[in-house]
Amino acid sequence: MKTRQFTVIVHQEDGMYIAQCPEVGTVDQGETPEAAIAGLQEATRLYLETFPLPETTPPLVTSMEVSYA
Repeated sequence: MKTRQFTVIVHQEDGMYIAQCPEVGTVDQGETPEAAIAGLQEATRLYLETFPLPETTPPLVTSMEVSYA
């Protein structure tokens, strides 16, 4: 069994937490961030069993500050 690291983005929408994995395109939701991430982990695992991804270098994730009027 292979193990890989993926990015998880979590945001709140209409009282639910939405978790998404941008590298794979999977999304799940839950009542807590932990529940959303657990569901996303399972959805991503199931997706990768059917559609395996090629080995790649993990992306660099950072943030930036932008000033605007």
